[in-house]
Amino acid sequence: MGAPLLLALGLLAQSLAPCSGAPELQPSTLYPWRHAPALSRVRRAWVIPPISVSENHKRLPYPLVQIKSDKQQPGSVIYSIQGPGVDEEPRGLFSIDKFTGKVFLNAMLDRETTDHFRLRAFALDLGGSALEDPTDLEIVVVDQNDNRPVFLQEVFLGHVLEGAVPGTLVTRAEATDADDPETDNAALRFSILQQGGAAFFSIHEHTGEIRTVQVGLDREVVAVYNLTLQVADMSGEGLTATASAVIFLDDVNDNAPEFTKEEFFMEATEATSGMDVGRLQVEDRDLPGSPNWMARFTILEGDPDRQFAIRTDPKTNEGVLSVAKPLDFESRERYELTVSVQNEVPLQAAAPRAQRGQARVSVWVQDANEAPVFPENPLRTSLAEGAPAGTLVTTFSAQDPDTQQLQRVSYSKDYDPEDWLRVDGATGRVQTQRVLSPASPFLKDGWYRAIVLAVDDALPPGTATGTLSIEILEVNDHAPALASLLASSVCSVPDRGPGLLLGATDEDLPPHGAPFHFQLSPRVPELGQNWSLSQINASHARLRPRHSIAEGPYRLHLLLRDSGQPPQQREQPLNVTVCRCGPDGACLPGAAALRAGGAGISLEALVIVLASTLLMLMLVLLAALRARFQHPSQDKGLLPGPQDDLRDNILNYDEQGGGEEDQDAYDINQLRHPAELTALNLPLGGPLLRRDAPLSHRRLQPHRALPHSPADMASFISDAADNDPSVPPYDTALIYDYEGGGSAAGTLSSILSSAGDEDQDYNYLRDWGPRFARLADMYGPP
Repeated sequence: MGAPLLLALGLLAQSLAPCSGAPELQPSTLYPWRHAPALSRVRRAWVIPPISVSENHKRLPYPLVQIKSDKQQPGSVIYSIQGPGVDEEPRGLFSIDKFTGKVFLNAMLDRETTDHFRLRAFALDLGGSALEDPTDLEIVVVDQNDNRPVFLQEVFLGHVLEGAVPGTLVTRAEATDADDPETDNAALRFSILQQGGAAFFSIHEHTGEIRTVQVGLDREVVAVYNLTLQVADMSGEGLTATASAVIFLDDVNDNAPEFTKEEFFMEATEATSGMDVGRLQVEDRDLPGSPNWMARFTILEGDPDRQFAIRTDPKTNEGVLSVAKPLDFESRERYELTVSVQNEVPLQAAAPRAQRGQARVSVWVQDANEAPVFPENPLRTSLAEGAPAGTLVTTFSAQDPDTQQLQRVSYSKDYDPEDWLRVDGATGRVQTQRVLSPASPFLKDGWYRAIVLAVDDALPPGTATGTLSIEILEVNDHAPALASLLASSVCSVPDRGPGLLLGATDEDLPPHGAPFHFQLSPRVPELGQNWSLSQINASHARLRPRHSIAEGPYRLHLLLRDSGQPPQQREQPLNVTVCRCGPDGACLPGAAALRAGGAGISLEALVIVLASTLLMLMLVLLAALRARFQHPSQDKGLLPGPQDDLRDNILNYDEQGGGEEDQDAYDINQLRHPAELTALNLPLGGPLLRRDAPLSHRRLQPHRALPHSPADMASFISDAADNDPSVPPYDTALIYDYEGGGSAAGTLSSILSSAGDEDQDYNYLRDWGPRFARLADMYGPP
């Protein structure tokens, strides 16, 4: 570099350390701050090359290097270092002699933890001033093969189809090494230590891929292979580790199923279905439960009517033969079936064919008692409504399938809600027991349903159920009739008004009802001269006069006919009123002298109605007259005539009044009968002032008309009590002084005495209003 530099290039390495008893080697001396003479204009520090030291160095402390500055004499310079491994974590790995500048390694290093260190070196004078700029020291840790390789898994799993061709990839083993990957310390190599039996697999030494190397893998022979793997560093010469590889052979359909024998024998009972007959055993070497193992059975021959079915038992892989349709012993006693078996998935092309892929199955039919059978079930028939008792409905008989057994069939009813039918127990002949009501709730849309049983005499007996449906045919047994009319008046002029709309009804059901035919009775030919009937629709017609006719009531005769076979007809009277109509076609008031009512009302009925009305009027009139003549007898009682009048004996003393609102006196003469007051020429209604009231309080009252009958007494008293100050208020109690002695009337307590007043009638007081009704309740008869 142009300037003299004292530099020892050799680094103290472990390989150069002195042997026991040899003089100790001194570390290299560096002058990192020595510069060239003034030829250079820029002052720069020298770059110190990296210092290498091996990891795991055990001779400690170990001198690494010595640094010096030429600015001062030795002993006048103080040296220091800073950085990771010194004053930063991990602390204490490196140190420096501050006077000599020697740098020491104080602890073992681990490259896998820290592979290099960068320190800063300083040179100071004794006063602490920097003599040189700080310079860098880089220490590189040299790797040692101190780590074994490690597999990523303890067990590697792989799958491969049986019969796979050589070179098929199975799985891949992976491993790592913590040493320096740039050295042989981490150069890994894979190998197979053991795989048991023939060597069907190999492993790539660099990638760890495991592949097949030869043919012959058969799951039915060996289903699982266990391999022992090894990995080694130093290119296979260093440290090693082991792991396992488990390889499973996946099944393929290379074995066809086969029957365990060539022929099977079974028995089946006739007249049953869904019953299992027997099982067919098969063998298959493929993986149980897989589609390659699951068998599928087919009936090839001997069952043209598909009376048998066969299914696979998923647990045992057996074929289960069952009866799909009932067998008949009388028609066939034995069945010879040919059954084949194969897997659910196709067989491999190279697989050998099965030797017993088909088998014969012989099924013997066992005879059993079969129930009778109705040839037609349900049986439908018809019967006219109203059929009398004993009418033949049908013969509902059954047949016994057991032709080789002599059996007898009997019949009975199981369901007949109206108890309408009778069934012959030997022949099944069905007859009526009575007439069926058309209103029966068991007639649904004209159909009646019954159930008949047929039972044979075997042990146990067989029973058949037959349904008998009887349609009740409608019979035209009702004639049509006129419907009720909303009005029965027609205009006297033919071209006015809508005419009279006539309707008809029929109790029969179609087709025995509408359309109806309306006709004027041919028995009265003159009707057609004055009247016309025009058909409107299937159930209505219109009646009009042919020409102007006189106003008044008319009685016509109509002939109605339905559409049944044979048709039914009826002649029916019709009362019509002819009236004078306005321009709008409506009858004018008083236009008709008489109105005869609606259609079908006879004159006799009209006379009865009028007589009843007249009788009601007469009864009402008689009741009114009787009530009128009973009033005089009710006028006597509490207020008798002058000979018994005791009211004059009541002395009028000073009244104490009825309170602040009662300031006027009253005239007791107001209680007399109006007729008596008039006959005596006494003043009527003259008010008498109370002597204790000031004159200024007197109010003039208008004259009130006296009542003319007891019925008006209530309103008269109410008005006087509430509005007239000359009479006491309704709620006033008057207190009198001593009345004196010697009264001819005796005491008032005589009113309570039953002697002499037993025939007194107080009921007429009820006509005076509610105030006197209380008295009537007190003194009248209980």
